Amino acid sequence: MLKWALIFLVISLITGFLGFSGVSAATATIARVLFAIALIIFLIFVVLAFIAGNAVL
Repeated sequence: MLKWALIFLVISLITGFLGFSGVSAATATIARVLFAIALIIFLIFVVLAFIAGNAVL
C-alpha cells in the first residue's frame, strides 16, 4: 500500500510540473489517503505485536 502511495506521489509531482493541476491535486489526495491507511495499519500491527508479546511472557 505504501508503494502505491509513493507511485501516486510521483505521478502528482510530474503532472504538477507539466501543469495539470486538477490531476495533480487528485493524485496527491489519493497518495495522502493511501499513506494514512498504511500508517493506521502499521500502528494496529504494532499494538497487536505488543499484546502478543505480553501474552507469551
